[in-house]
Amino acid sequence: MKFKNTVLTLVFLLGSASVHAAELGDPEKGAKVFAKCKSCHQVGEGAVHRVGPHLNGVFGRKAAAFAEDYKYSKGLLREGADGLVWTSDKLDAYIENPKALVSKTRMNFRGLSDPEQRADLLAYLRLFSDNPANIPEALPTANAPEVALSPEILAIVGDPAYGEYLSSECTTCHTTSGSDTGIPSITNWPAEDFVIAMHAYKQKVRPHPVMQMMAGRLSDEEIAALAAYFQDL
Repeated sequence: MKFKNTVLTLVFLLGSASVHAAELGDPEKGAKVFAKCKSCHQVGEGAVHRVGPHLNGVFGRKAAAFAEDYKYSKGLLREGADGLVWTSDKLDAYIENPKALVSKTRMNFRGLSDPEQRADLLAYLRLFSDNPANIPEALPTANAPEVALSPEILAIVGDPAYGEYLSSECTTCHTTSGSDTGIPSITNWPAEDFVIAMHAYKQKVRPHPVMQMMAGRLSDEEIAALAAYFQDL
């Protein structure tokens, strides 16, 4: 009887009847899986759009729901207009292979093939949805930036025209269309995220040797200029 009551309590807490207990995994394990997502997405109290939209209230939300204040790919805008709603099965399919569900999505994630990890991740994200409004008392999951930069560096206002001039070395590998051909897209990033990522390469916190070399050549002003240029592409 005690076990039955525990199960009923969990189902109640997890909410919507459209999400079956069998489809959900362990939210504590899912919090660790979310580490794969946190460079682009935030969830929890105070979450905001970054490289990707925030994931509060994602269950039951229409695809591209934040079109007024977030720049989605044409693929997601199309799917949203066609009625795609983020149910647990659609989220599972998208996490498994984003481009198989939404062609031309800008989501630069190869997918999560392990069904158990996907179930755990869905269970974790479900904690921040409630039919599908945000749960106000959800604990914050804000993540510290990879490198701590001085306010002076973050306050530099980049010149997009100068950034375009500097961008030729970037676009030998990265596309300006936002498509992903095995190399992550760098368009539509919030400028601050771009700056932090480049300084993380510069300080060798991020490990890619080519990016470390490229970032090491750039001044703070040049990084800010590139961030300003790519932000609005």
